[in-house]
Amino acid sequence: MPSAAETQARLVRSQLAEIPGDPGVYVYRDGEDRVLYVGKAKSLRKRVHSYFAAPLAKDEHGAPSSERLRARRGTELKVADLVARIARIETFVTASDSEATILEGNLVKRHRPPFNVRLRDDKSYPYIAISLDEDYPRVYFTRERHRSSRIYFGPFSSAYKVRETLGLINKIFPSRPCEGPEPGRASGVPCLDYHIKRCLAPCVDYISKADYRALIDQIIAFLSGRYRGLEDDLERQMREASAAQEFERAAVIRNRLAAVRHLTERQLASSGTVGTLDVIGVAAEDDLANVQVLQVRDGVLQDRQSFFLDVAGPSEDQTLIEEFAREYYSLAMAIPPLVVVPGGVDGNGVEAMLSDRRGAAVEVRAAERGDKRRLAQMAQRNAAHALGQERLRHEHSRAARREGLAQLAAELGLEGPPARIECFDVSNLGESHAVASMVVLEGGRPASSHYRSFVLEHERADDFARMREAVTRRFTRLADDGESDPSFSARPGLVVIDGGKGQLGAALAGIADAGVEGLVVVGLAKRLEEVYVQERSEPLLLPEDSPALRVLQHARDEAHRFAVRHHRRRRDRGLTDSVLDELPGVGPARRRAILRHFGSVDAFLAASRGEVEAVPGLPPKVAREVWDHLHKTARPGELAGASPAR
Repeated sequence: MPSAAETQARLVRSQLAEIPGDPGVYVYRDGEDRVLYVGKAKSLRKRVHSYFAAPLAKDEHGAPSSERLRARRGTELKVADLVARIARIETFVTASDSEATILEGNLVKRHRPPFNVRLRDDKSYPYIAISLDEDYPRVYFTRERHRSSRIYFGPFSSAYKVRETLGLINKIFPSRPCEGPEPGRASGVPCLDYHIKRCLAPCVDYISKADYRALIDQIIAFLSGRYRGLEDDLERQMREASAAQEFERAAVIRNRLAAVRHLTERQLASSGTVGTLDVIGVAAEDDLANVQVLQVRDGVLQDRQSFFLDVAGPSEDQTLIEEFAREYYSLAMAIPPLVVVPGGVDGNGVEAMLSDRRGAAVEVRAAERGDKRRLAQMAQRNAAHALGQERLRHEHSRAARREGLAQLAAELGLEGPPARIECFDVSNLGESHAVASMVVLEGGRPASSHYRSFVLEHERADDFARMREAVTRRFTRLADDGESDPSFSARPGLVVIDGGKGQLGAALAGIADAGVEGLVVVGLAKRLEEVYVQERSEPLLLPEDSPALRVLQHARDEAHRFAVRHHRRRRDRGLTDSVLDELPGVGPARRRAILRHFGSVDAFLAASRGEVEAVPGLPPKVAREVWDHLHKTARPGELAGASPAR
């Protein structure tokens, strides 16, 4: 009878014979129908067959032999691992290579295949947004980019960079910082920002709507990198104001022009011959890669973005650049006419995608001489340096974790460093919405897929009883031989309780209730960071800089964060049920829109009329009725029986 591996190989071979020679996208799936890899090709037959052209030697079980695997280099190792897992091949024929690129990007985003290059946390990259749908637009930090009536700049690789840029913009171009569609506050007088020259007070008509919009246009030009045109425009405005003898206004524009010139002089990349382009540098090692993007606008080095990529094994620069460009430029709000890539990278495949995305021709090529080549070398050096720093940081972290676990084992008398640490915490305010968290460290690192939370049934506000309940419920499942949850079926080498002697005693009682023996349990009291150990009368005091104490603190802090997050969700859900359900004209979709906009019920209850009217998807009339309902029936803290303490 053929083995499972032989059956799988025969099935894959039969599929290979049916693959067309047209351009399109191919998808590799494993035996459980999970997507492993998504790729595109001008000829599907040639590309897919190339993966199986030189099959690896098999051992007696039908798997690739370890000797042959070790003999393979770089990318071949990655391909060999991928091919060994393929159970099914899907193909999608497209009309062109450009269409295949777009489809490939959509499939990668939908399935997140493990063998594709991916930007880390690409859904959370920050942007700068400008609310052009408002009479007096705001310039603000955001992580969303779905409103068609607003302009977005980004993505940025660092939230700190975004806030720093916003601070700089506000100094040079003082737009209003207040939230809501209308400027100002209820008192009708300018706020402190006006007096410290960070706002021009449109709320009291100190600046006309037309002049304010001209200011916003200058901000857009600045963020777009149109520095030359911006300088010319500011200089023209300054001369016009001076000719009209508006000397105070001319002085303001003069200072703004000087600030812009000072900034661009510090960042000047060349004499102006470089133009507008992106320069990409890449460095890769094993399963990690770094890509640097130097953004040059009007000959000025506007910004440098640094992105780390998750790579499933060694990859060639060609593959990294193609897959990075697909992800990065699908998020970017603007694409320059020229993208410089490292030497040896063929930019033809990327050109079609970027040109289609930009709606105009984009050239992708290596730089051979001059300023562009110097910028390309700078990008390469920065990528190599960033990758080295990241590797060094990981090495230091690993060494610190190993030292901490070894020291912890010595202090607690364990047989060896605990491979798995579980930590428990309880979060509640009074009798309602009490939850407990269980977080897991494996090798000293958080294993978030093993985190679990418990909705506690104990009604009295008794932390000891609630801790006992949580621990009992967790370890009862350890004692269950039929447990399928890997987090509950694994036995911890150390159990940490957030609390002192009382919480430790409750946890030990819970473990006894579950019928589990032989566990090492300690409590970490926050006030003096005392470590309470079972069967010891006095707590253990570890030095503040002790690696062992840092491991315990890390586990305790993670458990506290996870418990508080779950508690807040339950509390907000409870408040939502009692408050939002009673709002006139608000159904399930509008309730979700309100919570998505404000983030919490508390923020919604504290919002002004203008802020409620700004909720996307909430008609102005309904928004006014909602605000009137909230503020005519009761004060926010009295709504639906809610108390300020909750």
